[in-house]
Amino acid sequence: MAEQLVTMRVNGEQRSATVEPRLTLADFLRERCHLTGTHLGCEHGVCGACTVLVDGAAVRSCLMFAVQAEDAEVTTIEGIGSPDGELSTVQAAFRDCHGLQCGYCTPGFVISVTALLRDNPHPEEHEIREGLSGNLCRCTGYQGILKAVRQAAAELSAR
Repeated sequence: MAEQLVTMRVNGEQRSATVEPRLTLADFLRERCHLTGTHLGCEHGVCGACTVLVDGAAVRSCLMFAVQAEDAEVTTIEGIGSPDGELSTVQAAFRDCHGLQCGYCTPGFVISVTALLRDNPHPEEHEIREGLSGNLCRCTGYQGILKAVRQAAAELSAR
């Protein structure tokens, strides 16, 4: 296959590379951008560990080719907090509410919750559960994650 030049903004920084058209966005982020916070779990789009924002939409980066993100704005877990290292409200809530154990699924959850609360700042319990339904966690039992979403929603609403 002929390689193609792909250019996108990743966490606010212009990134370009020549890639094979079959290279996934997840692999582009991990291998070409050295942003390893985007985790690969199932590589079938089921687990949600690889979730990133592409032009504001939460997407499974293992199911998207890097060339499909041409000229897009991509935000990974490394770009969610502030540039000075301060955690985002969602990240802080996950920490405070013990919404993580092994941490493998956490980046995907944080990205999904960030998008959920941006689009629905006052979610009902069933909307939170629906918003999390595309992310799998084997360690937490989800109670800390649900509590973290409720806490982040309350904090963001109070602003």
